[in-house]
Amino acid sequence: MGITTRIRRTVYHIRYRYPTREVITVLLVGIAITWFIWGSVQAMQKNYELKKVVEDKTRQAQLTDLETKTLEYEQRYLQSEEYKKLAVRERLGYGDPGEKLLLLPPNSPEATKAGGEESATVSDTPKPSNLAQWGNFLFGGNANRDS
Repeated sequence: MGITTRIRRTVYHIRYRYPTREVITVLLVGIAITWFIWGSVQAMQKNYELKKVVEDKTRQAQLTDLETKTLEYEQRYLQSEEYKKLAVRERLGYGDPGEKLLLLPPNSPEATKAGGEESATVSDTPKPSNLAQWGNFLFGGNANRDS
């Protein structure tokens, strides 16, 4: 038996025992479906990325618009009579007609209280512990202090 006979038998078995046309058709359809799905996935990914870019640009435009409106509002405030009066009062020390000014020495207790600074002296009542504060909160011990 020659080599050509073996080749002919193998070709015969492949042709008539296996449905080659059907297998090739199924493979081609499978490749086409895979190609279509891959293209669809790529298109969806590109659309998603473009949508993110558009949303970022929209958000940036809204932020710029808000900053513009804030600056316009601040500009109108700086041009208002109320701001001018406050600026003159703060920088030059002028007051309204009929207004009296009380000057206190810088180290007096009244001046430190008016300036918002806390006094350096220690208070006479000790601060309650964290547990005591929670007990007062839970059992209503602070309700009488607020009124």
